[in-house]
Amino acid sequence: MTKDLVILAYSGGLDTSCILKWLIQKNYDVVCYMADVGQNEDFQKAKQKAITIGAKDVIVEDLREEFISNYMLPAIQMGLVYENRYYLGTSLARPCISVGLVNAAKRLGANYISHGATGKGNDQVRFELSVYSLWPEGKIIAPWRLPEFFEKFQGRSDLIEYAKKENIPVAATPKEPWSTDENIMHVSYESGVLEDPSAIPPKGIYKMTRDLQQTEDYPSIIDINFEKGLPVSVRIPSGHENALLVTNFLPLVQTLNKLGGQHGIGRIDIVENRFLGLKSRGLYETPAGTILHKAHIDLEAYALDREVLRVKKYLQDKMADFVYNGFWFSPEANYTKKCLELSQESVAGTVTIQIFKGNVTILARKSSTASLYNKELVSMDVAGGFSPEDSTGFININALRLKEYSRFTKYTKF
Repeated sequence: MTKDLVILAYSGGLDTSCILKWLIQKNYDVVCYMADVGQNEDFQKAKQKAITIGAKDVIVEDLREEFISNYMLPAIQMGLVYENRYYLGTSLARPCISVGLVNAAKRLGANYISHGATGKGNDQVRFELSVYSLWPEGKIIAPWRLPEFFEKFQGRSDLIEYAKKENIPVAATPKEPWSTDENIMHVSYESGVLEDPSAIPPKGIYKMTRDLQQTEDYPSIIDINFEKGLPVSVRIPSGHENALLVTNFLPLVQTLNKLGGQHGIGRIDIVENRFLGLKSRGLYETPAGTILHKAHIDLEAYALDREVLRVKKYLQDKMADFVYNGFWFSPEANYTKKCLELSQESVAGTVTIQIFKGNVTILARKSSTASLYNKELVSMDVAGGFSPEDSTGFININALRLKEYSRFTKYTKF
């Protein structure tokens, strides 16, 4: 009898290793899928572990360029920041990984896709909405939502006991008392000792960035060049003549991650609102993403019409919600993306920044296209076609409403 084939989103950790064995015991053939989105992972070791447990095959796919080009940098271009603070590193990786999972399922003729996301988190929603959008006829096995699984495995200790019983290799080192998600854009930390929002994070928790006490004692100056709102090159001056110029997307992000990490750029500690309605506390470090976002915001304010900028702000907040909640492939997200991309036609130029001791400081900016910034018109030394007396009428018209409000409320100034 032919077994149904399952594509398992596999990390090599305790949870997905136990899920792999459990699926095999449920009489499925399982192919493990591992997406390299820039996490610090020994893929060969994880692959061998999955084969030892009983996986039919293991696919390891390098999606770093795909993730940066089609998800991370477009998010910079669109200005996506969830609840004004979170740069969506995990949220953006999920649709990217889902594409890989679905392609593997279609290519191999699989019946199911499975994952190890918990029943309380956002990732289950992101993975499954993405999969259903890309593969409407597909089916999903989510063990952490199945009573026969979560009643058997109440927590980590049950998983460890099961792993020992089934000869699943378990790392000898104790697990950090928190959960992490890592890719080339960021590392996130939540759960465990971080579940108390009043608790100060343990020392040494961060991986990508230095503590401010250990950062460099000199600033770094960086020129970031944008075309249509997308960062296309980074120039790092070195001395008076030589400079490091990085143009390819992957090394561009890697370079800014390294420099930003040395200067402690991009750490946040926040309480956010999950899609399911729960509040959660998360720590994030996003060095390259923080640098690029801040430079882009500055150039955008310089290049865009005032009212276009305000409409875009509304749309980017909506798009950030779509991405966080798992609707990257939805019709509303597709429409909003096109609107946001259209707003970026004139966002081209170079922003010069300084990074130092956790701070990103804008030093200068210049446009590579015609600019709405009119130095002569705004100058305090040149009339430039502006008639000062026109401001009198402008002020009088705007004051009318305030005068009437004052009369109505008998408001008295003090």
